[in-house]
Amino acid sequence: MLRSVAKMAARGVEASTGGEISEESDERGSMWDLDQQLDQPMDEEAGRVRNMYKEKKFSAILLLQLSFQSLGVVYGDLGTSPLYVFYNTFPHGIKDPEDIIGALSLIIYSLTLIPLLKYVFVVCKANDNGQGGTFALYSLLCRHAKVNTIPNQHRTDEELTTYSRTTFHEQSFAAQTKRWLEKNASRKNSLLILVLVGTCMVIGDGILTPAISVLSAAGGLRVNLPHINNGVVVVVAVVILVSLFSVQHYGTDRVGWLFAPVVFLWFLFIASIGMYNVCKHDPSVLKAFSPLYIYRYFKRGGQDRWTSLGGIMLSITGIEALFADLSHFPVSAVQIAFTVIVFPCLLLAYSGQAAYLRKYPHHVEDAFYRSIPKSVYWPMFVIATFAAIVASQATISATFSLIKQALAHGCFPRVKVVHTSRKFLGQIYVPDINWILMILCIAVTAGFKNQNQIGNAYGTAVVIVMLVTTLLMMLIMILVWRCHWVLVLLFTFLSLVVEWTYFSAVLFKVNQGGWVPLVIAAAFLIIMYVWHYGTLKRYEFEMHSKVSMAWILGLGPSLGLVRVPGIGLVYTELASGVPHIFSHFITNLPAIHSVVAFVCVKNLPVYTVPEEERFLVKRIGPKNFHMFRCVARYGYRDLHKKDDNFEKRLFESLFLFIRLESMMEGCSDSDDYSICGSRQQQQPHRDGNETRNLETFDTFDSVESVMAPVGVTKRTSHTVTGSSQMSGGGDELEFINGCRDAGVVHIMGNTVIRARREARFYKRIAIDYVYAFLRKICRENSAIFNVPQESLLNVGQIFYV
Repeated sequence: MLRSVAKMAARGVEASTGGEISEESDERGSMWDLDQQLDQPMDEEAGRVRNMYKEKKFSAILLLQLSFQSLGVVYGDLGTSPLYVFYNTFPHGIKDPEDIIGALSLIIYSLTLIPLLKYVFVVCKANDNGQGGTFALYSLLCRHAKVNTIPNQHRTDEELTTYSRTTFHEQSFAAQTKRWLEKNASRKNSLLILVLVGTCMVIGDGILTPAISVLSAAGGLRVNLPHINNGVVVVVAVVILVSLFSVQHYGTDRVGWLFAPVVFLWFLFIASIGMYNVCKHDPSVLKAFSPLYIYRYFKRGGQDRWTSLGGIMLSITGIEALFADLSHFPVSAVQIAFTVIVFPCLLLAYSGQAAYLRKYPHHVEDAFYRSIPKSVYWPMFVIATFAAIVASQATISATFSLIKQALAHGCFPRVKVVHTSRKFLGQIYVPDINWILMILCIAVTAGFKNQNQIGNAYGTAVVIVMLVTTLLMMLIMILVWRCHWVLVLLFTFLSLVVEWTYFSAVLFKVNQGGWVPLVIAAAFLIIMYVWHYGTLKRYEFEMHSKVSMAWILGLGPSLGLVRVPGIGLVYTELASGVPHIFSHFITNLPAIHSVVAFVCVKNLPVYTVPEEERFLVKRIGPKNFHMFRCVARYGYRDLHKKDDNFEKRLFESLFLFIRLESMMEGCSDSDDYSICGSRQQQQPHRDGNETRNLETFDTFDSVESVMAPVGVTKRTSHTVTGSSQMSGGGDELEFINGCRDAGVVHIMGNTVIRARREARFYKRIAIDYVYAFLRKICRENSAIFNVPQESLLNVGQIFYV
């Protein structure tokens, strides 16, 4: 029986190289049918994880409570901007008091247009099932168009990873845009690079926000203690930063409840002091609410007024952390917190500082602390320091979240991710990234020793993130929201006009510190893109070198080897087909385990996969081969495969599958049918032997998955006789349990990539040095899967690109 199948496979291969055209297509079709029936992609369950997130309806009291809590997580960075905005706007002093009114007017309308209108009421609604950030937007796009360049997005498993199969009208603008993006691989690659640039800039924010926030807060010491020099302030800031990064491994679960009260007190204090200063010093600053003063500000001319936009833009920093930390709260709570508390308090704070500076323009360097009444100075200093720490924590947490998303998308080397809370899934700690951030943050703080230069660097990073978000939002509005092209054009035009204006201003400050985020982002971009490229090439190698199921069947139930007691778990990135490492293994060793399971771990472009839908199991080939495939699916926010119960849950899913399969075999429902049999009837019967081969194949085809309903089967209740065939599900379960007791061996591929000799020099550098170095320092797969070293078997192979 198996020889006939192997012969049929051989004829299919021969037909692909010669013979008549009609026979070639027929033979190739038979071969394809056989291979597909033996090892079908698991696409039936692909649509099960859809629309899992719907924002819940909250009571008014609960919504207010969540709004209050969001202050500490979402708005810490944006709220601490008054510490350094006016000094970075006028680093060389205030020459004309009217410039203060113009600057205040620019701050008011910047806060209104960017954080309020664009982010809080538009961008936050573009969340991916409640998740925010550049990679969340990218995941959303990947589910609505085939723009994914992630390795697991391939023809054989597209149906498993594409959950949104919405159709467009052929002539619609959305359909045309979708076709335009999908048509060219370079466009998909450009979209990925755009996302990586935005992500790298947010990582830069994770370095610059703690530096400028803590340094600005510590700078208050010089106001009431004039004998303290700037060096002491820098040392105090560095000590606070080291302490902040050193306690990251404890997580924020224990002290997170303090964040909201601290930030709420901060907003209350700065609003009260702002009202006090407006009433005491100059109520006329309120005329800045008229946009006319923006026109007058620029009309007075001079490059200084244009470059001052780089300082004014710092008033809207923190919006990238706002969007990245969105997952902790419903959008409505974030909107209420901003409109009711954050926005009015910030307006009062900036107005108060402007009123104070109108009277004391020479105090611009320490405008925030000098405008504080002496009676509340030290309490305000303490609150400002804690608020700066909370703001830093928000950006550090956002950086960790983005790194985890990049890991799930195959765009970052494998690093350890620790979940610091069992209650809150989003609270994570990445040790390697934490120490890198700390070293770079201290280097920036101690190196510049100046708010102004750090502010210039900070502004460059923020404006580039805003530009990336605008471009991604343009695609979201077209492909996901199906907005009319006029609305898309209006939103994009207004956003780009404001953001390009700011971008042109920060370009003048590149040589004054603005180069820092560019260098940091360039370094991370090279790491992320080279890693993604290497991962993609490894996957393509597996796809092109995978083994045909017909070849496996031709070896017989023993696979031409000695089947020893035990279970072999062969890890692969393929969701269908037999990986090359397996053929490499069995051609070099004379034995293989009695039970073989191909394990594929897939990261899907969704934020989470429910536990009950995580594992998919199916049988490969006839029962007496004892070969299975298990696909474990994870979203980019899940605990991931690093959990300790991975092996246990895998076997639970395998046993459940066998029990369900046994129950389905016993069904005699007349509606049951055989896909292969139905195809066979439609196929011309040129050869009686070939027809019998197909019938024989039909009897051992079994492709049901764990998630398939009991009432749906894809096989008839035929049986196969054989010396090693199990008589029922109970016998097979007993057999597999015995093999499990004999030992489980984890077989992993250790694929080494080398650049070809004729490759260009930059490719040789990227593959032979950068990627090789990253592979050497990153975590091994065995550590990720918690595989004991005594149960690990690495299969090495080299291929050239």
